[in-house]
Amino acid sequence: MSGGPRRIALADGWDALRRFTPARIALGRAGPALPTAEVLRFGLAHAQARDAVRAALDPRAIEPELLAEGHPVRVVHSAAPDRGAYLARPDLGRRLDGAGRAALGAPDANPPDAVVVAADGLSAVAVERHLLPLLRALRGYGPPWTGAPVVIALQGRVAIGDEIGEIVGARLALVLVGERPGLSSPDSLGAYLTYGPRCGRTDAERACVSNIRPAGLPCAEAAARIDRIAREALRRGRTGVAGASLPSGPAPAP
Repeated sequence: MSGGPRRIALADGWDALRRFTPARIALGRAGPALPTAEVLRFGLAHAQARDAVRAALDPRAIEPELLAEGHPVRVVHSAAPDRGAYLARPDLGRRLDGAGRAALGAPDANPPDAVVVAADGLSAVAVERHLLPLLRALRGYGPPWTGAPVVIALQGRVAIGDEIGEIVGARLALVLVGERPGLSSPDSLGAYLTYGPRCGRTDAERACVSNIRPAGLPCAEAAARIDRIAREALRRGRTGVAGASLPSGPAPAP
């Protein structure tokens, strides 16, 4: 025999493209299967995604810093009693439980222009990692973000912000929620803005900025987009399909 030992794992001809994307492309092969290293990487990513979905948000990990930075904080719970119910019954995650409604109380005499709702969604780790950096970036744009009230909604989905915003009396609800994990993004945060939040709002009445994370849309860029949409929404009195012409591109830094 000649030519030295034969390689078991064969590289893919598109391998040079891998540096441009975290997507699983050009994985190569070992016979008819994937190389062992790629199988192990897939298994790790899948486990991280499952862990992100099952993880619980600990408000004690973020509440002290929010208070220290001037944000009034309340912690509420959705109608889903536990994580299992939350995953099996999406409708329960969209409404507050009785204790949550009581904790928010009656609307303020001087309601805020905006309320921020931090909901664990399908990735508590996304909220724990990116909520504070995003709020710090938003505060650089001044009102309505400076000192904006923050409601931490446990076992919450996007629509829980409608009920919270209605009770608080805010003109605008910004829901920051952990997005469904992908196999390369277990920590992606989504931002949903709803003008005139109230129960019964639909997704067509919201604006969304998604994939907020260092490897996706960095917090500084996300804050610029959120602030621009929010200011136009407050000026025009609408978000979502009715406000489809609202600008979503990046704005100049404050």
